[in-house]
Amino acid sequence: QVQLVESGGGLVQAGGTLRLSCAASGNLFSINAMGWYRQAPGKQRELVASITSGGSTNYADSVKGRFTISRDNAKNTVYLQMDNLKPEDTAVYYCNAEIRRDSMSYYTTNYWGKGTLVTVSS
Repeated sequence: QVQLVESGGGLVQAGGTLRLSCAASGNLFSINAMGWYRQAPGKQRELVASITSGGSTNYADSVKGRFTISRDNAKNTVYLQMDNLKPEDTAVYYCNAEIRRDSMSYYTTNYWGKGTLVTVSS
């Protein structure tokens, strides 16, 4: 089985910073894209940022210039550095990874973490 475990959420004042981490573990062969999504109360889950295995990144317009996604392939870990946080960034942040479990097959499965809460006070 594969697990994604997030950490680093918490309460911060507007303008502050947080760094989220997500580590994948278990029976996996390789990881393709990894990403961070968030879901605020009463809203749909949305993509915040994603990164390919080669390091190409993609960001939601609302976080461009403030958030930075990175990954350590040796540790199967993805990070989200969040700077200049705003109250509208308050949400549960979920890690997502496209994982290939079998070296003999190119089939991949999407896995999700359980989420970590980020609260930004004004």
